[in-house]
Amino acid sequence: MTEPARTEVAVELGLGGVLRFGTRRVAVADALALLSAIESSGSVQGVATALDLSYRAAWDRLRSLETALGQQLVRKTRGHGTTLTPVGQALAQALSDAAAGLAAPLAREARAIEARLASLVGGAPRPLAIAASHDLVLMDTLAALDDCDVAVVGSREAVQRLLDGQADVAGFHCGSHGLTEAGAPFTDLVDNPGLRVQALFAREQGLLLARGNPLGIRGLDDLATGRVRYVNRQRGSGTRAWFDRMLAEAGLAPSAITGYGVEEFTHQAVAAVIATGTADAGLGARSAAERFGLDFLSIGWETYHLAASAVLPEERLDGLIAAVAARAGRAAGYRLPEPA
Repeated sequence: MTEPARTEVAVELGLGGVLRFGTRRVAVADALALLSAIESSGSVQGVATALDLSYRAAWDRLRSLETALGQQLVRKTRGHGTTLTPVGQALAQALSDAAAGLAAPLAREARAIEARLASLVGGAPRPLAIAASHDLVLMDTLAALDDCDVAVVGSREAVQRLLDGQADVAGFHCGSHGLTEAGAPFTDLVDNPGLRVQALFAREQGLLLARGNPLGIRGLDDLATGRVRYVNRQRGSGTRAWFDRMLAEAGLAPSAITGYGVEEFTHQAVAAVIATGTADAGLGARSAAERFGLDFLSIGWETYHLAASAVLPEERLDGLIAAVAARAGRAAGYRLPEPA
């Protein structure tokens, strides 16, 4: 028995997505609009109304899609209206999932293209939307610039905002981990040709301690004695993730740390709480200890990164990086990355 000829199926996703069945081509947006209108309205007249078509034109489009696919996609039942067949439901779900998956990267690239077009045609550049984990040098630099809108968030949220197209630039760090070991969403930045990821600086992290270290804190174990009041960073911050990893590696339960549930959103806020005597210790950058006159017990260095769409005008990102480097090069507890 001769098998029926198979129709070659291809999908071209992007700004003008196309479904190709043999020699027939159907726009993804058109197919999704038709199937979604059937699902929501339950009638061909509903499709016609939703898409501003005549009843006949709506039926013609549905039949053309069925002909291209070679499968029945809709079923009209007297008294029950029009519904999608199992094949129609599966196609609608696949197209809906693809559209949702493409929405974030397309939004991100749209922001970057908008910024590039403004520079090409001499239009007024809009402020860069920057989502960044808190750092004193970075925040001082951004405060001196007039073309940035800054949202201070945790590292994880900063990267996610960039990936979702809600920010032009993300500033983040992964503590002692590299991008590959840090997990999602950081791994989405690795070897991604659509993104530019760059080490901005290295900074020294450690325990911020009350001036003179009156409790004699010498290491992580001392935080679990019950005598030390700790002030933590918020969940989702790179500093909090680093502290949690250190506790796990030392075999210390969070419940053993008095004040583990007390959260602040910046290094500066942690330092201020300790400086006022409300807490005795917290994890943060040396720069925060220097600014508030606190003692500092180093635990290591970490890399702070910037990430942005590769389409973003290089001169804007390069100007930001140069301004941060100029300030970091003069600050205690910072090192600039080695030239590539």
